[in-house]
Formats: sequence, C-alpha cells, structure tokens
Amino acid sequence: MKPYAEDLQNQEKALENIRHKLALLPDASGCYLMKNSEGTIIYVGKAKVLKNRVRSYFTGSHNGKTQRLVSDIRDFEYIVTGSNMEALILECNLIKKYQPRYNVLLKDDKTFPYLKITNEAHPKLEVTRRVLKDKAKYFGPYPNSYAAHQTKKLLDRMYPLRKCGVMPKEVCLYYHMHQCLGPCVKEVEKETYDQIGQEIGSFLSGGHEEIKKDLQRKMQEAAEELYFERAKELRDQIISIDAMMEKQKITTSDAKDRDVFGFSVDKGWMCVQILYVRKGKMIERHMSTFPFYGEAYSDFMSYVTQYYSDNPAVPQEILLPDSPKMMQAEQVNVDQPVAAETALHSAPPADATGQTDDKAIQTETEHSADSLLVAEERAAYAAATNQGQVGDQDAEIKETETQLSGGLEDPATAALALAEWLDVKVLVPQRGLKKQMTGMATENARVALDEKFKLIERDEERTSKAASNLGRAIGLDSLHRVEAFDNSNIQGSDPVSAMIVFIDGKPAKKEYRKYKIRSVQGPDDYETMREVIRRRYERVLKENLERPDLIVVDGGRGQIKAATDVLQNELGLFIPVCGLVKDAKHRTSQLLVGESSEAVTLARNSEEFYLLQRIQDEVHRFAITFHREQRGKSMVTSRLDSIPGIGEKRRKLLLKHFGSLKKIREASVEEFRPLSIGDKLARQIIAALREEES
Repeated sequence: MKPYAEDLQNQEKALENIRHKLALLPDASGCYLMKNSEGTIIYVGKAKVLKNRVRSYFTGSHNGKTQRLVSDIRDFEYIVTGSNMEALILECNLIKKYQPRYNVLLKDDKTFPYLKITNEAHPKLEVTRRVLKDKAKYFGPYPNSYAAHQTKKLLDRMYPLRKCGVMPKEVCLYYHMHQCLGPCVKEVEKETYDQIGQEIGSFLSGGHEEIKKDLQRKMQEAAEELYFERAKELRDQIISIDAMMEKQKITTSDAKDRDVFGFSVDKGWMCVQILYVRKGKMIERHMSTFPFYGEAYSDFMSYVTQYYSDNPAVPQEILLPDSPKMMQAEQVNVDQPVAAETALHSAPPADATGQTDDKAIQTETEHSADSLLVAEERAAYAAATNQGQVGDQDAEIKETETQLSGGLEDPATAALALAEWLDVKVLVPQRGLKKQMTGMATENARVALDEKFKLIERDEERTSKAASNLGRAIGLDSLHRVEAFDNSNIQGSDPVSAMIVFIDGKPAKKEYRKYKIRSVQGPDDYETMREVIRRRYERVLKENLERPDLIVVDGGRGQIKAATDVLQNELGLFIPVCGLVKDAKHRTSQLLVGESSEAVTLARNSEEFYLLQRIQDEVHRFAITFHREQRGKSMVTSRLDSIPGIGEKRRKLLLKHFGSLKKIREASVEEFRPLSIGDKLARQIIAALREEES
C-alpha cells in the first residue's frame, strides 16, 4: 500500500502544479508539450489560443482515448508562436524530435520514392528516396516503391539513358536493344540528353498522349521500312503506357496536379488515403493506417503536415476533407441558410458528364481564401445550433469537445495555415467534383479500416477454432493456455532453455520466460528438460500462478517422459504433456501425446497443424535467440579474461565504458586513462584484441 500512497501523493502534487500553470497560459497561438511522471514528452499539440486549448484537457468530460492521454499527464510546457502557420510547422518539428507515444507518427514510407535524372555528363534514370540539392531532376513523390520502379521500367524501355553504374569498355545488351545510346563507345551531345529529359518530364507530368502519338508514328515508319522487330518494340511500349494509364479512376477538365486527402476513424484507428491527381487524372493512391489518441481532425492534420515536411514535391492544389463533425452537422441542419457560403467554398456543380466548368473553376480560385473564412462562420453557427438542441449534461460534454476540436483543428483554419506554409492552394470542397474526390478518398479509407477489422476478427475466429479443435484431437475439453519449452546449446556449452505461452491460439509475449541451465553438465537434453520443468512449475505452485491446459516440449518420447516424471512424481501436477517431432528437413512432423507417446493424426493442411507449427517455430526462435545472446557474452568474457592484467572488475569496467569489444579494439591508448589503466596495459589490451581478430 505504501508505493500506491506515494504515487497518489505525487499525482496530487503534479495536478496542483498544473493548476497553477494553467492560470498563466497566454491568449496566443502556439504548441504545447504534455509530459508524464518521468518527464518524457508523451503528446505535442497546437492551438489557436493556448489558454483555451490546454485548459480543456483538465476540465469537463472526455472520450475514452483522450481520458487515457490525460491520465498520464503530470506536467506541460508551451511555446508561443507568431501565427497559426508557425504553430503548424513547430508541431511537426517537435513530433519528429520527440516521437511522442500519443501522437500520430508518419513511420511507414517516411521518405517517399522519387524518380531522378542524375546531373552527370551521361545522366541515368534511377529511383531514390533522398532529394538533394545536386541539380538533378526529380519527379514524384510516388506512393510506394513498386509504383516508382514500374514507372522507371517503362521509361527505361522508352528512353535510351545510361543504365550502368560504372561506364563499361564496350557496349552492352541495352545498346543492341535500343535502350542505351552507348556513351561508352561514342560521344553523345548534351542537347540529346536535354531533349530526353524534357520528354521524360512531359510524360511524367501527364503528357503521355503526345508521347503515345509519337511512338505510334515511329512504329508506323518502322513497319513501312520493314523493321518489324523495332515496330514490335514500339508497339509493346504503347501497350505498357495504356496499361499504366488504365488505372486512372477520375478525370477533371482543368488538368491540374492535385493531392486529394480523405480519412476515416474507427475503434481507435485512423486510415488516411491520398489520391495523386496529375494533369487532371488520378494515377495512384497511398494508404496509411495507425492508432491515434487525440482529436481526429487534429491528428489527421498532423499526418498531412509531416507528409509534406518529408516530401518537398508539392502539387498545385491540395484538397482536404471536411471534419466528420461538420459533415454530421450539415446532415442535421439541412434546412439552415448556409447555401450562400457554400457556393463560394465549394467546387462548382458538375454537368451531366461529370465535368466542371472552367469559368466556375476560375471563380473558385479567386475566392478560395474568402470561402475558408466563411466556413469558419458556418462551423460556429452549426456548433451553436447543435448546442441548443442538447441538455445541460450533454452541453457540457459538447462544450469540451468543441474546445478540444477548435483552433487549428477546424478545417478552414487548418487549410489556411497549410496554404500559407506550402504556398499553394488548399481547399475544403463542399460540393461538385472536388467534393466527390475527397469523398472517394474518405470512402476508400473507410473500406480499408473495415477490411482491417474484418481480417482481425476472421483471424481471431480461425485461431480460436484451431485451438479448440486441437484440444479435442488431444482429448481435452478446453485448450485455453499452452506453455511450450525448447532447449538450446552447442555441444553442451552455454546451455539455455526458453518457455513461450499461447493463449487461445495467440502468443502472449509478456509471459515468455528464459532459463540459464544450472545443474546440467554437457549436452543432456533430458536432464535439461527436467530442470526447466521443475523450476517453472515449482514457481507456479509457490506463487499460485495460472496453470496451463497443455505443456508442449520440443522433442519425442524421452522429453515427454522427463517432463511427466517431474510434474507427477515430484510436484504432484497432472497436466497433459505432448511432444513435437521434426522431420529430416527440420519441419514439424508429428504430435506425440502422453506417457505412451501415441501419435495424433492431424491433416497437414489443417489450422490445428498450422497452430502447432507456429508454436514450435516460435519457441525455437525464442530459445535460439537467447542462446546466441549468452554465447556472445561468454565469448566477450573469455577474450578479455585471457589478457594478463584483466580481471573481472576491469573487464566489467571496460565493457561499461566502451560498450563492445570492437570499440575497445579501435580505441587509442589515451582513451584508457580515465579508467586508471596505464599506457602499457592499454597497449597490451589493444594488441591482444587486434591479434585475435587477424
């Protein structure tokens, strides 16, 4: 009870300190950093008004995820910024620096792939994830490596740039296939490379139709001159272009480059979809799925900000979705007078063919900034209307939610800040084709999340069914908990054992255990098994831990007999024991059960057999990893102990100071002096380790 009382007292002190700091918060925009009891930053947020936003965390009611965050907060800091745009950028930089556990972190594909035409005398086309100031031409970003390499593969066939890393002495096969100009054997003019670079740029910027027409003309000429092989190559290139462009889902008439965002949230997870529209045509998409803890739109905007900070190629226009709350408010208040601003804020209505009017697009361009400001008024109007429709208790919750989702998390304000930072047009469309595009991205995000949870449910159902079927095959009514053991050694040296736990067919890694073998000398697998079973289940009895429904040992009759003898005759436990036998190819082959070691027949393509394979592979992996760790430590110990003048105390001191044998070997004599090791002994240590390495 004493540690609990101390924790409670420390928590009260922290909350008292927070209350004092809340009173000093300024009425300014900025970022705040929430800390836990250890002083670690666990959440970074931004706010239009710091006073209102930070206070909202400690007043009123919150949903479950926000409450989880608030319960860990013991202190906070804040940084005042001069504008909303500065707050947006600062939040992004702080998230990257501190990697807070409750923030959305852009981990997957953190640097997106680009296509690059190198700035060399004889340039080549390559895929890279680093954008440098090296005067090369970059195209992208691409949503994934596969998309970038597929595009490069097509361009390599169409444009004869250098393919080799080091210039060869004679032409290669690419030259004979008309995919290289052969700069290794003949001079190629710079103008030729410039023209190829322009054509590649035109193709990647959406001018594939012109390229296709040019290829068709060349194919016709080659056929007329009876160069049928060349004509076939050109025909294949045209087919490849058609196949790549076939993926396009949507077309706009203004031929702009756009990134279209949509997101969906469910069960504490968020999915963000980005549709890449180039020259008015959707060519690719990118999806990210991750858990989130803050307010949905706020964390979505954190993702968008991190995305553009890591990827310098920015399109002409960015389309963001409206917040889910505002979309719901629009559905509830369909009769309210908001049509006037909607006309300004949205894309123009599409005609019967789904295309937008060019003049109307120009109108949207001229008024996009004003439209976002009007949207702020709409948000306030909708919030006020909704608040009048709820009771006092709900009003308090609604007020807290409004505070949490206000400021830079309002779509209009966030769009303005993002537009100011990136210096491009950022819109939150309300109707028309652009609204359909954000709707399409949002719907794709929703479908992806639904699929994720359905797959999880299906996997859990299949795993649970496999566990119950395995139990019935063995003759058990229930198979909730399985504990599996495996031993590892090399000719008896550094013997270890490991135990893993599967609950309802799934690994419970927090309950895994490692054992250093104490009493066994030499490679005796049976005695090793006896020691480990004894140590494990003596502790189970002593501490009244949960007992398994089944014990699995890696081996056959001998291991089963050793484990059963200890359990029944020494500990008085009657827990079923089975053994897993491997075949000549070291794959799970047979399941043996009981003292008689009867073989249980299981279909090799059944879920039960697959579960056994997972158990055996996992326990072997865990045991062998532990054995390698111990073997590595013993090797380090033996190397240092063999040097005269190095005892246990100095060995520990050296490893603690340098960290590894490699760093000791590479150290200078002077670096040993802070450890009170003389120059003579230091030279002996370095010489001995270097001699052993050679």
